[in-house]
Amino acid sequence: MSEKDKSRQERLANNANLNKKSVEIVRKILSKNDVKANELRERYNKLGVYVVNLMSSPGSGKTTLLESLSECEGFRFCVLEGDLQTNRDADRLKTKGVSAYQISTGEACHLEALMIESALNELEKQCDFAAMEYLFIENVGNLVCPASYDLGASLNLVLLSSPEGDDKVLKYPTMFMCADAVIVSKADLMEHFNFSLERVKNDLAQLKANVPLLLTSSKDRASIEKVKDFIRQKKAQNYQSNHQF
Repeated sequence: MSEKDKSRQERLANNANLNKKSVEIVRKILSKNDVKANELRERYNKLGVYVVNLMSSPGSGKTTLLESLSECEGFRFCVLEGDLQTNRDADRLKTKGVSAYQISTGEACHLEALMIESALNELEKQCDFAAMEYLFIENVGNLVCPASYDLGASLNLVLLSSPEGDDKVLKYPTMFMCADAVIVSKADLMEHFNFSLERVKNDLAQLKANVPLLLTSSKDRASIEKVKDFIRQKKAQNYQSNHQF
């Protein structure tokens, strides 16, 4: 048994909200997802794309960030969009010239590796992956469930918008422990919501050392370029997230 599996079993076994039967069911679901996630990693490599998993609560600005990145010269990517219902986010990106495929999860509050595999089959029909550098997975807006499901991504980015408040890092630690970087979106509104960047930095430091923190505003092109440059740098380094879901 790997250290990852041992750690997961301990966390499940110590969860007072789960009975033994529930623990076994959760173990089986997550184990099956891990196998598929590893298969996806191999597939991403064959497609030649660097994969970024975007996670956050609803309305934090994931789609807006992708729209802004689409305007960066020479930054070529396609997107798998996750939402419970509607194709609205995928349609928004398509109007920007981005190849995007919508995954409607119904009642599921997260994306799973099997969903990604199926959606990737469809995206390949409309997207020339030979011309792409990156694949973004925009996860379902939720600060809880997506933190448990490995999608085979190389880089996990978590967005926190200033209107949400600066207290979310320690309220939802499992999500922010996933982060290879945290993006504070709608940064131009921080002063209007008494958002303390220092509090976010301190709370992150309690969870995980040296997590990069980036600020973005759709009104500030320079901030978007910094995110683009950060992702490009990670790709050039062949950075692979070591987070164990």
